Parts: sequence; structure tokens; C-alpha cells
Amino acid sequence: MKKKTYRCGLEAGLEVAGGKWKVLILWHLMPGPRRFGELRRLVGSISEKMLIQTLRQMQEDGIVARKDFREVPPRVVYSLTPFGASLTRALGPLCKWGTKHMARIAARSARRDQASAAD
Repeated sequence: MKKKTYRCGLEAGLEVAGGKWKVLILWHLMPGPRRFGELRRLVGSISEKMLIQTLRQMQEDGIVARKDFREVPPRVVYSLTPFGASLTRALGPLCKWGTKHMARIAARSARRDQASAAD
């Protein structure tokens, strides 16, 4: 297997944290371990299938750990690995920036949606 090379750190970071759902899942795992159902409620509009797929990718990337308690009813808990926790520290500044500009971003998004609907 050929080793992948990256041109910059951002490209490598996006390889692990990119996608619509990964950052939100990471954010909700920051306070501590969560059960699957909790994550599904917290993330919101994600489907069960997509949450399963995304969590598997995150496990493969080494940023999320899965603990199966092998109980009936089934109990599975997801948590951040130390590698994943180091990634979440990069999310704080992005969240702060998004909070600061939330109204502006929402207004632009609404204008874009209106323009698309008019076409």
C-alpha cells in the first residue's frame, strides 16, 4: 500500500475531521463518553446509518474508541481517544469564530436559499 502524502497540515487535518458530521460528533464527545442514542439525539438530523458509518470511520482513524459492554439490552459507549481529544482542541477557535459570525452566516445562507428557490 502506498503511503499518502499531504501538501499541508490542513489537508491532513481535513482527511481525519472532514465531512458533514465528524466535527459535530467530536464536539459532542468532548464532555465525555456517550451512548449511541445520545449521540444521535445530540447531532440532530443525522440518520442512524450515517452515524454508524461515520463512527466506524472515526474508529478507523483512531479518534474515537468504542466500548461494547456485551449486555442485554446492548450497551455501547463511544469516547475520544487521546488522539481525538487533541483534535478537539482545534475546534474551540472555530466554534468561537462561528458564534461571533453566526447571524451574518445565517443571513447569507437564507439569501442563498431564497435565490435558489426563485430559480
